[in-house]
Amino acid sequence: MTNAAATTALKNPIPHTAIRSIEADGVRVFYREAGPADGPVMLLLHGFPTSSHMFRELIPRLATKYRVIAPDLPGFGFTEVPREREYLYTFDGLAATMISFVNGLKLPKYALYVFDYGAPTGYRLAVADPERVTAIVSQNGNAYEEGLSREWSVIQSIGRSRPLSIATWCATQC
Repeated sequence: MTNAAATTALKNPIPHTAIRSIEADGVRVFYREAGPADGPVMLLLHGFPTSSHMFRELIPRLATKYRVIAPDLPGFGFTEVPREREYLYTFDGLAATMISFVNGLKLPKYALYVFDYGAPTGYRLAVADPERVTAIVSQNGNAYEEGLSREWSVIQSIGRSRPLSIATWCATQC
């Protein structure tokens, strides 16, 4: 490493990503957070069948300018949903938990980065409280249930007949 590169690295260290959890909507929501506490907030909502871990390379890059928060949606990653909660794994259910999550973190405003399943969840946050959402970045996100392919009908029918995490179903069926 040259002296110039070493000096730049010292001036711009890779932001630390903290691992946290908070109780929201009767769920222990796991999340990753990095960046300045007073920076503009970017909320990253992952897709299926991933978790906040999918953003492990993106978080430090965004955290140089933004307060980045990436939760694991219920049914994914390290978020814990108690069995007695009888959670309904629907986009409405995921959105209700994420609304409780952003309220619990006292986020007055935030931008959304939504991917795949995170999109219909995040769009519900934006519709529920549009004044709080400063921007939406969508990557491969459907804005309508009809956008889900025919292959998802099996998962949708299971979700209607009994509450079951899609991640749990996939673990047994995929």
